[in-house]
Amino acid sequence: MRPVVSRARHALWCLTCCLIGAVPTTASADDEVINYVAYSPVFASAGQPTATQLGALHDAGLERIVYIAYSDHERSLQHEDRVAKKLGMEYIHIPVEWNEPTASDFALFASVMQSAPDKPTLLHCQMNFRATAFAMLYRVIFDDVPLAEAKADMNAVWTPNQIWTDFILARLDEAGIDAACDGCDWTPATPQR
Repeated sequence: MRPVVSRARHALWCLTCCLIGAVPTTASADDEVINYVAYSPVFASAGQPTATQLGALHDAGLERIVYIAYSDHERSLQHEDRVAKKLGMEYIHIPVEWNEPTASDFALFASVMQSAPDKPTLLHCQMNFRATAFAMLYRVIFDDVPLAEAKADMNAVWTPNQIWTDFILARLDEAGIDAACDGCDWTPATPQR
């Protein structure tokens, strides 16, 4: 049986396909959101969107923004909370320290998602690194997406460093999920100098 998708969700899915060509992308035009990845008609992650991009996503059916970086970052959208609220979207800010992501950060994000799992949501940070890690974990732990698939989606955007690899493996272990899978290489990215 084919799932029924609301008009708003269908519009968001269509906009997603237009923005990213159904695969991860980097911004090369004003209408493309940095590293935008659509996982379903109701869940996507990305780097920092502009106010115009948030407006377009809202018009396509986006109802919730979850921002997991610090608002004082040089690339942050100033007053993003006000922009989202003015558009009528729910806005949640969970500041996740780049060098110290915590289990409680992820638990808070997961509780937000579980409060309304069908609400069209954009999870974002600055470049979609933190966000793809959280999205990968959420999809595997709560949506039963195969680990290899979710990891491949994350790795299409980035390969986590040692801190984030350890964070991901710890969350999988806490959830009782074996990190071993075909094609799952957990070798961390080497730091760039």
